[in-house]
Amino acid sequence: MPQWGMAVDLDRCTGCGGCVVACHAENNISTVGDEQAAVGRAKHWLRIERYWEGDFPDVRLKFRPVMCQQCDNAPCEPVCPTYASHHTDDGLNAQVYNRCIGTRYCANACPYNARFFDFFNPSWDKPLQLQLNPDVSLREVGVMEKCTFCVQRIRAAGTQAKAEERDVADGEIQPACVQSCGARALVFGDLENPSSEVSRLSRSPRGSKLLEDTGAQPSVTYLSRLTQV
Repeated sequence: MPQWGMAVDLDRCTGCGGCVVACHAENNISTVGDEQAAVGRAKHWLRIERYWEGDFPDVRLKFRPVMCQQCDNAPCEPVCPTYASHHTDDGLNAQVYNRCIGTRYCANACPYNARFFDFFNPSWDKPLQLQLNPDVSLREVGVMEKCTFCVQRIRAAGTQAKAEERDVADGEIQPACVQSCGARALVFGDLENPSSEVSRLSRSPRGSKLLEDTGAQPSVTYLSRLTQV
């Protein structure tokens, strides 16, 4: 059974935000408007964090894409009273929307601020509703939602490989954020396959996990910067 994970090369990331836009389009993430965003109700399954380092004029700008870390010991899972948040056999932290009753316990437990509550039913001005992805369900008011590593693409590739009686090839599955990254800063694949690119990068001496001292055991590895800008 594969264990899906991701590697993020911070030396390559330019902070362009293309991954954020692709994530919204692929996963039918609705916007809430300026007023609601100002009170903390915006939804971004993937965000680009920006940091300034150094003192003027010797300053450097750093970028860090942050999404659900698909933790092996996810603190969001045991607090859910309806088991809407659960772990799959292939290492994903899944969310079953029709089980969720909106307690928001999982959001409080997540150290990465990667879960979002739907305060409103989703809506799109015409003709924007025509661009919705039919492979991804629309989340209604009162439930939690989060990054899924584009599980619809994972399942589709697995079904196709099974029909062709073969294994899923390394690099065959690309979540929307990975596919849209022009700098190739994001790599996705099977951590259990020692020859996969993501597995190799996860063992890099440059690699580290975000807030790894929390014990959540995230499946996303961040590769530290080498260049100085």
